[in-house]
Amino acid sequence: MNFSRHNPSPRHLELMQLYRRLHDEGERRLGLAPEATYPGKSLFPHAKRIKDLIASTGAQTLLDYGCGKGYQYNPTKIAIPGEGNWDSVIDYWDVDEVCCYDPCYEPYCKLPEGKFDGVISTDVLEHCPEGDVRWIVAEIFSYATRFVFANIACYPALTTLPNGENAHCTVRPMMWWKAIFDEAAKDHPGVTWKLVVEDHGNRDS
Repeated sequence: MNFSRHNPSPRHLELMQLYRRLHDEGERRLGLAPEATYPGKSLFPHAKRIKDLIASTGAQTLLDYGCGKGYQYNPTKIAIPGEGNWDSVIDYWDVDEVCCYDPCYEPYCKLPEGKFDGVISTDVLEHCPEGDVRWIVAEIFSYATRFVFANIACYPALTTLPNGENAHCTVRPMMWWKAIFDEAAKDHPGVTWKLVVEDHGNRDS
């Protein structure tokens, strides 16, 4: 069956409820409080790669698709080796707007409207059911006019869902993910994209 935004899989709907519980209750097995559960800080290791895409495409508006709690955009001093220090990642990127979207965290659960120069998605897609990945990646591309950046982990997560399952429900090799991105990118020939896939510390781009 071909799933979509308007017809997601039953598994997708089930996981959405479980992730909402994680945001509200925290990850109890690891002893993580709600505010420490998916705060959005997995973005920081990729700030330089995103900055390079911003610079090469002239992007000024960004969508963070699957932003978690969005704490990564709070005023937090960051240091980029060889480049210096900034008061926040937004200052470092020097962009006009960052829109946050996360369907499982109420402050950001409303589906965005319009287009954005760049769309970023870090530590998100491996949390999506395999049957829904294609439409989600296609949706990510549909919001972008200049670039897409995604980071994906290809290994089990430390966190577990409230039902005891591992939080990474789609663990696939790099070439599997690349094929899905290649397919989505065909409908958006003017959009640059970069995929960073990690396997227990080994990174492929």
